[in-house]
Amino acid sequence: MQKIFYFLVFLFAAANVLAQKKETKTTLTFDEKLYSALEWRSIGPYRGGRSAAVTGVPGKPNLFYMGATGGGVWRTNDAGNTWTNISDGFFGSSIGSVAVSDWDNNVIYVGQGEGTIRGNVSYGHGMWKSTDAGKTWIFVGLKESKHIPRIRIHPKNPDLVYAAVLGDLFKSSEERGVYRSDDGGKNWKLILFANANAGAVDLCMDPNNPRILYASMWRAKRTPYSMESGGEGSAIYKSTDGGETWKNISTNDGLPKGIWGISCVSVSPVNSNRVYAMIENDNGGVYRSDDAGQTWKKMNDDRNLRQRAWYYTKIYADTKDEDMLYVMNVSYHKSKDGGKTFQSYNAPHGDHHDFWIAPEDNQRMVIADDGGAQVSFDAGENWSTYGNQPTAQYYRVTTDNHFPYRIYGAQQDNSTQRVAHRTDGFSIGDRDWEPTAGGESGHIAVDPTDNDVVFGGSYDGLLTRKNHRTGEERGINAWPDNPMGHGAEGAKYRFQWNFPIFFSPHDPKKLYAASQNLHVSYNAGESWELASPDLTRNDASKMGSSGGPITKDNTSVEYYCTIFAVAESPYEKDLILAGSDDGLLHITRDGGKNWTKLSVAGMPEWTMINSVEFTPHEKGAAYVAATSYKSGDYRPLLFKTKDYGKTWTKITSGPKTFWFVVCRH
Repeated sequence: MQKIFYFLVFLFAAANVLAQKKETKTTLTFDEKLYSALEWRSIGPYRGGRSAAVTGVPGKPNLFYMGATGGGVWRTNDAGNTWTNISDGFFGSSIGSVAVSDWDNNVIYVGQGEGTIRGNVSYGHGMWKSTDAGKTWIFVGLKESKHIPRIRIHPKNPDLVYAAVLGDLFKSSEERGVYRSDDGGKNWKLILFANANAGAVDLCMDPNNPRILYASMWRAKRTPYSMESGGEGSAIYKSTDGGETWKNISTNDGLPKGIWGISCVSVSPVNSNRVYAMIENDNGGVYRSDDAGQTWKKMNDDRNLRQRAWYYTKIYADTKDEDMLYVMNVSYHKSKDGGKTFQSYNAPHGDHHDFWIAPEDNQRMVIADDGGAQVSFDAGENWSTYGNQPTAQYYRVTTDNHFPYRIYGAQQDNSTQRVAHRTDGFSIGDRDWEPTAGGESGHIAVDPTDNDVVFGGSYDGLLTRKNHRTGEERGINAWPDNPMGHGAEGAKYRFQWNFPIFFSPHDPKKLYAASQNLHVSYNAGESWELASPDLTRNDASKMGSSGGPITKDNTSVEYYCTIFAVAESPYEKDLILAGSDDGLLHITRDGGKNWTKLSVAGMPEWTMINSVEFTPHEKGAAYVAATSYKSGDYRPLLFKTKDYGKTWTKITSGPKTFWFVVCRH
């Protein structure tokens, strides 16, 4: 009996020791040297992304510059065969304009902030200057300009420079209009201002008389649910004294009446009296003046020249023939008869945004488009490639569980792609990349049970499934409708341009997609069910046709009142958090049978919830990254909950005007 007693005491003591060991928490730490030595490496693809700014240099046939909308400034010394970034380490981000001094080619000015004001437009932070051909750079002001689409430099004085500042697209701003610096950017003077909502989008200097300037002013505004192009302040101005005084010439004889939108001007270097203009208006199109802007005549109103005016609207006079001109659009268009007729052409990539023709040789040119920059020496008969520029813009990236693991992404105005993170060759090249499911704007989800089956989305609710092993690809839209060209108000389901797609971490056959509702499929997209009611504000006043007051534009970028971010907890089955682009946050703990609307203190009412992320280590804990930048509020918004959304803590500190778009734990 005593032996049994001692044995029980021993068991109790042993169990107590084991329990204490189990309760002891250890923190795994690593030497900081192990991860501080990590470096970023480029895996491509070397398939150019959008550029809205290019220029060449007179007398230097192989030298060209390009500004990427998401990758800084690039230079080629071999006519586009190779491109090298020259702004890394100084600045990057979106580039709206690049200008090289004709008098001193070492002097370069760069304006940040693209003029192609898409729904996902990137803004910049002012003006930069180099005096050693791009080896080093200094910041030279206009910090709050946001978008600088054009720079002009006096041909014989590199310190005399003009900047067309479009300004803040999301709110009224006084820092917009035409600026001039007489001292190389040390000081700037606002010399043309229309109003707080209309900025300068283009600036033309007479090649034969630098005192003569034409400025295009444009009222443009974006909200989370709309795009406005045109209205009070939109006009063309002319100065004959270097910008000291200006005259609004928009009412001159022959120009269109009524509301104006975006416009641009180009003066023929052959004949300064020959002036071309492209104007957005109900009676818009290509206009020509033969008396330096006193009177005008409409030459052409072909829709191919002026579609999606806010995205294109660029015109360029040839440098050797006053009757030859070029217009940028989806294709680029060339006229040989002063604008009466045009012939359409395409560079290697469509959607053309900027153009430069060598003054001494009108066969030598460079073009900017949604694929980067390309060079021609035969007036566009042949172009260099855009397959050598790692400047692609990606909407979303993800990985799979293959070995070696593969990376998936959707490139703006191109295709989705996947690539292994390493290769047996000397480097990762074009041969390693391959197209995958979906389109340019979509989320991508890889089948958890088969890494060769991929699901990808695109705009207007497109959802496809691709089997890489068999090559089969088919559409599996949650709702069989393509609302392209229509506002969101007529759609049964409002799928955003960049709608979420993901698999449940607990059920590999459970595929989700989101409109204003959460949709779920259990059979790889063959059929779909609703897993939620409408989880948005469903405000009809914010679902109308976008665009106007002249040109409508509906591609689903502006579709509002949609679920923009959603995730299921990897730690707790059926726990789902959904955030909308109009500021609502909902949670379900039973896989969508019941939803609860959450309140987040400190979050503005109409905030876009861009990312939701559960912590994989803590029950009920999650993060939310949100932004109100499309309402002109640039504060960072990052929140955390530890109790299933009952309470939230704002965990943002640091920058006051820098917004988050994603959070990962």
